[in-house]
Amino acid sequence: IEPDLELFRLSLQDKGTRTAQLKQAARQVDQRLMEPVRKLLGSTRYILLSPEGELNLIPFEALVDQQQRYLVENYRFSYLTSGRDLLRLSEKSASQTAPVLLGNPDFDRSAGELIANQNHSNLPSAHLTRSIDLSKLDFSPLPGTAEEVKAIADMLGVDPLLGAKATESAVKQINSPRILHIATHGFSESAPNQELPTLYDNPMLLSGLVLAGFKQKRTGAENGVLTALEAVGLKLSGTELVVLSACDTGSGRISSGEGIYGLRRAFVIAGSQTQLISLRKVEDKATKELMLAYYQRLLDDNMGRTEALRQTQLDMLKDETYQHPYYWASFIVSGNWRPMKN
Repeated sequence: IEPDLELFRLSLQDKGTRTAQLKQAARQVDQRLMEPVRKLLGSTRYILLSPEGELNLIPFEALVDQQQRYLVENYRFSYLTSGRDLLRLSEKSASQTAPVLLGNPDFDRSAGELIANQNHSNLPSAHLTRSIDLSKLDFSPLPGTAEEVKAIADMLGVDPLLGAKATESAVKQINSPRILHIATHGFSESAPNQELPTLYDNPMLLSGLVLAGFKQKRTGAENGVLTALEAVGLKLSGTELVVLSACDTGSGRISSGEGIYGLRRAFVIAGSQTQLISLRKVEDKATKELMLAYYQRLLDDNMGRTEALRQTQLDMLKDETYQHPYYWASFIVSGNWRPMKN
């Protein structure tokens, strides 16, 4: 099935892929995976998935059934890192602190330290992606993340951490916020990179988030990069939702029988109940629109953490601008699918 999965993933990664071509690739995967299962589901419309291997890297919502309909139109999917997640989700929640939101980190400075000769990209926001090629070590500012985080912070009644305040140190100091939202560049390297030899040893060092001050190229624990290995140590017991609004935050090194080693695993180990994560590169403007709609449904309409995303995806599917799965099928919900408390 691997060739079919690869073709499907490549089709999703290119917004220029014709819909008919993408649906054909999605249908081929569905015939192998979900069509046999649907015959056993009856009236069941809510499906919990604990994928294995390369299946961790595809959004089942974008598969296509016999009627040429995306599965998101008829089914609700929630993802689990393993069956053990169900036991963990039944545990009593710890105490919480106020939500923490970070966005649009200033990669040239942190905590008021300014680096001269800034070299920012002039690309319009709609064409910026929240991912980076680590071999080039070049970062473009993401203005959409500042707008995104400010708007969500207003909904939650908190002050966001933006620019030079969006630091690795700030993330490491959190203590069980109800919500942790980080909007920035993300990376996930599936193979060793000659520019970063220190990342070879542990697969949890091959995925991470880029934060303020990265271009200062400091060494040590505070270097402007929060790796998956460091995220494991965060205090997130009681955190109901972690949103990683960046590229490839659901990807990582795949280990047969053990799932993915990356940010997804890290934030589960750290104690968070639910993770909203991406499976590939995402565009800045489209992601901002998706996130704002998601939070409105989550907070104002009190929808479940999975259903809020599904309804947002269905609306995008009806929108001529965002109807391609490149836009609406980039994120998945892993963990607790239920509405948040209070």
